[in-house]
Amino acid sequence: MTDETDTALIARQLADLTQQVEGMAHQLKAVSDRADSQQERADIQQERIDLAARELTEVSARLQAAAAALRETI
Repeated sequence: MTDETDTALIARQLADLTQQVEGMAHQLKAVSDRADSQQERADIQQERIDLAARELTEVSARLQAAAAALRETI
């Protein structure tokens, strides 16, 4: 092989590697975007769960107060 052939071969390999790295970068960005989206959904769901838990606590307190008041009348 001549130096020109070696250089051309190396240039082609470098171009292929560059394309592969760019493809991997695009895939990584897509995975990262999906993870961000899933995290956002999980955060929203956790907020809803927390709100529901607070509401259940309030309802439980009212039920206990009502039960106590009912016991006093008996």
